[in-house]
Amino acid sequence: MHVEVPELHQAELAAVYYGVRQGGDLHDFVRVGPNRVVFGLLDMAGRLEENRAIVFAAQHTFRTRSQELFSVEDVNEADAMVELGLELNRTIMAAGGIRSCPVFAGCYNEDLGTVCYFNAGHTAGLLRDRTGITELGATGLPLGLFSHATCDAPLVVLPPGAALLLVSRGVLEGKRKREEFGLERVKSGLQQAASKTANEICVAAIKGVQKFMRKPPAHNDVTALALVRSLNANALVVGQV
Repeated sequence: MHVEVPELHQAELAAVYYGVRQGGDLHDFVRVGPNRVVFGLLDMAGRLEENRAIVFAAQHTFRTRSQELFSVEDVNEADAMVELGLELNRTIMAAGGIRSCPVFAGCYNEDLGTVCYFNAGHTAGLLRDRTGITELGATGLPLGLFSHATCDAPLVVLPPGAALLLVSRGVLEGKRKREEFGLERVKSGLQQAASKTANEICVAAIKGVQKFMRKPPAHNDVTALALVRSLNANALVVGQV
């Protein structure tokens, strides 16, 4: 399916991947209301020819259930995110049996500048703000392994100017000789980057692993997704006229 990046109020989303898809990476964005967008990065184990149908089924569930779960008036974002994880897990297991599928998914609230997320065994999300970088580690096991596994769905605040970066396993696994690129180099690159836009942050992450490897990163899917909140963004005050 074609992935269209929604426009955000005082923020922006972007995703960049290198070359031709060969593994199981999938990124997607769904506007689920006037002030909410759900985004996700899925990292299915195996090659594309083995899991194409599973990835398509997961994307269909991600899009349809996100719309249904978050369209409810006065939605509890944490409950909706937990349910979305359960639905994705059921879909993956029904389509492909037992297969490890790390997923990071979040709901960005444009009015409040918050992200409610679950991290099902995925590479840690990296939240950069004025205080440094915070790792948003796993809140549950990878999907596709256990039929009743659940993930917690914590909430984080993106202060004005903050950036959230997600990268697929292929970024971390980029090798030079026997040494992997690793999460620490991704963090260092994000901290040092002068990049301002979401697209620039994604491109910098991909270029970082390519520079480290000293060759094109063709070993696996290499994907980066970023959410950046505008520096002059203001949170909505409840009851404000």
